[in-house]
Amino acid sequence: MDPSYTGGRRKSVVGGILPGALAMLCLLSGCTSRKSAPETTRITVDGHGAGRIFDGIGALSAGASSRLLVDYPEPFRAQILDYLFKPDYGAALQHLKVEIGADVNSTDGAEPSFARTRAEMAHPNFNRGYEWWLMEEAKKRNPEIALDSLAWGAPGWIANGHFYSQDMADYTGKFIEGAKTAHGLDIKYTGIWNEKPYEADYVVRLKRTLLKNQLSTGIVCCDLTPNENQWSRVTDDMGKDPEFRNAISVIGVHAPNVVEGATVPSAARESGKPLWASEDEFFYYTSGLSEKWSPFAESLAMIYNRNYIQERITATEIWSPVTSYYDNLAAPGSGLMLANTPWSGHFEISPMVWVTAHTTQFAAPGWQYIDSSCAPLAGGGSYVTLKSPSNTGYSMIVETINAKEAQRIEVHLTGGLSQGPAHVWETNASKTFEHVADISPRDGTFNLMLDQDSIYSITDTTGQAKGAAAPPPPAPFPFPYADDFEHTEVDRSPRYFADQDGAFEVRPCKQRPGRCLDQVITRQPIPWSPLPDPYTYLGDAHWQDYTLSADALLSGLGDITLLGRIDDADVFKDHKARFPSGYILLVDQNGSWQLDSAAYKLPTVKLGSGKVSFDLRKWHHLVLAFHGEDLVASIDGTQLTHLTDTRHKQGMAGIGSGWNRAEFDNFDVH
Repeated sequence: MDPSYTGGRRKSVVGGILPGALAMLCLLSGCTSRKSAPETTRITVDGHGAGRIFDGIGALSAGASSRLLVDYPEPFRAQILDYLFKPDYGAALQHLKVEIGADVNSTDGAEPSFARTRAEMAHPNFNRGYEWWLMEEAKKRNPEIALDSLAWGAPGWIANGHFYSQDMADYTGKFIEGAKTAHGLDIKYTGIWNEKPYEADYVVRLKRTLLKNQLSTGIVCCDLTPNENQWSRVTDDMGKDPEFRNAISVIGVHAPNVVEGATVPSAARESGKPLWASEDEFFYYTSGLSEKWSPFAESLAMIYNRNYIQERITATEIWSPVTSYYDNLAAPGSGLMLANTPWSGHFEISPMVWVTAHTTQFAAPGWQYIDSSCAPLAGGGSYVTLKSPSNTGYSMIVETINAKEAQRIEVHLTGGLSQGPAHVWETNASKTFEHVADISPRDGTFNLMLDQDSIYSITDTTGQAKGAAAPPPPAPFPFPYADDFEHTEVDRSPRYFADQDGAFEVRPCKQRPGRCLDQVITRQPIPWSPLPDPYTYLGDAHWQDYTLSADALLSGLGDITLLGRIDDADVFKDHKARFPSGYILLVDQNGSWQLDSAAYKLPTVKLGSGKVSFDLRKWHHLVLAFHGEDLVASIDGTQLTHLTDTRHKQGMAGIGSGWNRAEFDNFDVH
């Protein structure tokens, strides 16, 4: 999920399919420019045919990708969840993988840890964050959904900064225990460390720890990318160490077919372990385009089929289920849905929901692929076929994304498969999950003309449906905006604030009555990738002229910050950056202050600095005001500087600190 990764796989914002990926998609789907008569592909679907067991299609809520979803008002929040998880309604996801939070940036923010200190492991807080809630909501809608987990980072107390340790095995096990004891959730699978080289000894240690705690959770190993040679390394280690082999339930790799020339080696196919795309994606990270059929949904339609045809991958998990994070963060538009304006209730149901439904509403985990009926189409495209456990029901998913013209398939059903009507559903740029035909086989055979650039489901099953809930219109972030944190539950994040590192939670105030927002992480976590200073932010990327203010209490060593006109918060653009792109007013425990302009890949520019009287025992009022090119900063009514600068013309607002405790109150933007 590192959007800056360029080892043949990802770019931060992609305008088209990566060249190697496009070549592979065309190889599978038969890109062609022929102008001849429509091709006919003859397919025999044999109920006695063999193939691998289908494990499902799911999504990863990780990297703070679901942060804003929990802030949606009802009934819109429930409608979004229905489109994601409710069977025979929308995407009908069959897996949900969640991040094991560690208060560290994991792409689009930091997800809370349930045990921030070693002492807290004895009394963990299994209500922090939103992943518990999301798993409960998913399970409520689909009791059969498989739940997975994976760590991106770890609290700093873990083995004094060493991830692969007994501490981390215990931490992972405790998360799985907490899911069960506090929320009634069974985590079926867990991973090791997202996109980090694994240590075989740790995999064995984790399995021993799970078994010691009577946890049946299987291990997915090991969430790396194909160019990291995971397939071969895992199978080599399995051959060397029987305990390592037995510790693994699934071999999982990320974006398995995006690296040009990468294929699953025969040793992995013959390992006896299921092969999963434990994180996959549709190649594009572009805000505002996910509602379009091309290229997002087209890409996903090919991925689902291709993963099995080319690699015999039996489960695909997409990052992410829903884009519920601000647009100026990394990888905008990653989700099957868009829901990042909770103040409006607005959400978008992208065609990717219906592309996913073309598999999930027609085949359940436990169905079996029929390998002899999974192949490219003669006229461009591909098809996979699955049969029910009874060997009588069937579903065929056909995509014609790269076909240049209409083509025909002739399907012959045999081996005890149902001879009843074949129900046909179609999605493309002009049709959205439409039931377009019912065909009665004659002597077990039927024909179907296929449109180009489409996806079809052909099945003898019934009950599929398209949800009808419609969202309200979009609306900008409310302005002016203020929060005194009195209406936020203690130990929770206030609505709309998105923590980018550390943890900002509402607690009883020190040295004043009421509730305040407290940054509570004082020891740097074990990072996954970039590690900016703690800050949390909100607002509208188009805000220009405004005054940002907050009360702040710094009771020890460290600093506090106001951040304004934040125009870019994509941490992957500069792994060494302390702050997002914008203006930063920083004050430390000595009263030393500075006003900086920060921008990714550029030196930080100090616009002003000085020293002011600053009592650590007292609350202070900080102000940062913008009007055109004018910037004014003040503390406790004393103007620190008034200057002109044009580096940042608009952007969002936030508060932050170093890795130290800092309290905030009466946040205001007007």
